[in-house]
Formats: sequence, structure tokens, C-alpha cells
Amino acid sequence: MPELKLARIPDRTPIKLTVMVMPDLHLALTDYARIYADTYGREEPVAELIPAILSAFLDSDRGFVRAREALAREKSK
Repeated sequence: MPELKLARIPDRTPIKLTVMVMPDLHLALTDYARIYADTYGREEPVAELIPAILSAFLDSDRGFVRAREALAREKSK
């Protein structure tokens, strides 16, 4: 099998999650969507912003990133 520079593309099948949020979090998310629209001139539904918000949060949590890397190393042993 040839070696390609492009690694195998990971599974990109979306997984639907249903969550309940408290009213104050819903208000904050709604406000975020409004500020996002004012900033970028493009309205996005809250449901479309939530995955990006969660990804940004997880990527910025250095403790989580380190622990996840350690977990991956442990799994690969």
C-alpha cells in the first residue's frame, strides 16, 4: 500500500445530541447569537453556534487537553 501525505480522513458523521439548558444559559446563548450577528453581519441559529462554542472551550482548556493526551497515550499502550 502506498504512503500518502494525506492521512485517512476521520469519520465526519454528525451525532445528534439533545440537551436541556437552564433559562439563564439559554438567554446567554441567545445574546451570544445576537452579538455574533452584530459582529459578523450574519445570523446563525443558537443550535449552529453551540458546537463551535463547545469546541473552542475544550480546545482552550489546557488541563483537559493535557489529560486527554495522557489518556490517549495510556490507551495506546
